[in-house]
Amino acid sequence: MVDRDRSGFIDENELQQAISSGYQRFNIRTVRLLMFLFKNPNDSLRCGPKEFAALWSCLGQWRGIFERYDKDRSGKIDLFELRDALYSLGFAIPSSVLQVLISKYDDGSGRRVELNFDSFVECGMMLKGLTEKFKEKDRRHTGTTAFNYDEFMSTIIPFLVSYD
Repeated sequence: MVDRDRSGFIDENELQQAISSGYQRFNIRTVRLLMFLFKNPNDSLRCGPKEFAALWSCLGQWRGIFERYDKDRSGKIDLFELRDALYSLGFAIPSSVLQVLISKYDDGSGRRVELNFDSFVECGMMLKGLTEKFKEKDRRHTGTTAFNYDEFMSTIIPFLVSYD
């Protein structure tokens, strides 16, 4: 049972247990990002049934994309597989940005950086959320917009602190 306290809502620990049993062990950072993106409008610290259903469906879609682009079936995707997966979702990420993104998952071993499903979800959902925030400001759909400093910080900071 996911809702251990039978409150009708789940917190980040319950969510971590629920999605980890359905897929693989999820890092608390990813869980917090998902909680932020699928938050209950009345309780930002917990997820209700409607939000959980949307989150679970979203994870299923991300799993399908991950499996489609994990060409060697290793359970991990490399830089090029990540680029192709993100492009299929409509994210034409410049290679310099892609390098910064994937460097977040570098363990310092000197080996090629690969993302497991958890890291792929974290990376993809962060891009998706930030892109949606940008599109809210780009009302004419020109690919450009203007932010003042406060607007920029109010848009970006929640993505950085919501799950660290």
